Amino acid sequence: MNKQYKHSRLPEGDDGRTIANMNVEGMPWYRPERPDLPPATGSNSKDELTKKQVRMYTASALKAALLVASVMSIGLVLFVAFCVFVWFR
Repeated sequence: MNKQYKHSRLPEGDDGRTIANMNVEGMPWYRPERPDLPPATGSNSKDELTKKQVRMYTASALKAALLVASVMSIGLVLFVAFCVFVWFR
């Protein structure tokens, strides 16, 4: 089997998109110029969130934090009740 052909095929389920740029200076595979990669600096206008989206994400994060805090609080109350009424009795 041709070595170049073997490496040019993508694994099943891989569409060829780059998720994280692994071209980091100091690594053995580092290449200073890659014309196929977008510039690392700068922001695209399509990446910015609207005010409604920011409020939605903030509210969702607050709900998640309150859920975690309430579960921990209930667990602490149940542990103290177990200690008082069962363990130390």
